[in-house]
Amino acid sequence: MSKVSTNQPLGTPTWIDLGVPDLDRAKAFYRALFGWEYEERAAATGPFTLCLLRGQRVAALRPVTAADAEGESWWHVHLATDDCDRTAKQIVVSGGTVLVPPADVADLGRTAVVADPTGARFSLWQGRTLAGCELVNEPCALVRNDLACPDPGPARRFYATVFDFTLDGNDDLPGFDFTFLRRPDGHEIGGVFGDPAAPASRWQTVFEVADTDELVALAVAAGGTAGAPEDAPYGRMAAITDPFGTSFSVITRPSPAS
Repeated sequence: MSKVSTNQPLGTPTWIDLGVPDLDRAKAFYRALFGWEYEERAAATGPFTLCLLRGQRVAALRPVTAADAEGESWWHVHLATDDCDRTAKQIVVSGGTVLVPPADVADLGRTAVVADPTGARFSLWQGRTLAGCELVNEPCALVRNDLACPDPGPARRFYATVFDFTLDGNDDLPGFDFTFLRRPDGHEIGGVFGDPAAPASRWQTVFEVADTDELVALAVAAGGTAGAPEDAPYGRMAAITDPFGTSFSVITRPSPAS
């Protein structure tokens, strides 16, 4: 279990949210999967719902907005910054795009919606009263984000320039075009998958769960769909799609003693 109470270093995936067309249905689905409870909030950008795990804020649900890609749905990752406005300017200088300019989200923080040169959308998060996900790396919470894109070269250069990430290969995945993204302190924040068959560049979200097979059954019973669980180098994984077509993955990681 990892509790987070302070702002994360630059570029760390620190918050996730999801735009949905039916908030009540979304709340029911994710409660069935993860046991989340909810807190309703309002901001100048519109109403949103904080998702709580044991009282700790781990994600948000919100109505679909113009910043969401039409016809597509995915969990939207926010990368940490201590100065949202300055990082947004650096993104433009480095070949990215600001889709929604920096704005305050109630008293929680300051955010901007941006895209990298390959078209992958993400947000920035400058925490104020909310540093980001308050629980990570434990069942029913965020554990990982990776970028999948058909042309990974520009993406690698962009994230290394904006966030000062180092780029390292992965010997655990021979035959895959995968590059680790690491902060200057060596901490791995995720990676970039080069996938020529990918229809578009997207940041992908992985939630940790206690039992992947059980979670698959829960997702189907709650109105979603799921792929068959598979054993991967880092744990047992499955692809889940919620009732709105949002795809994400879940993983049960081996215990330290196993």
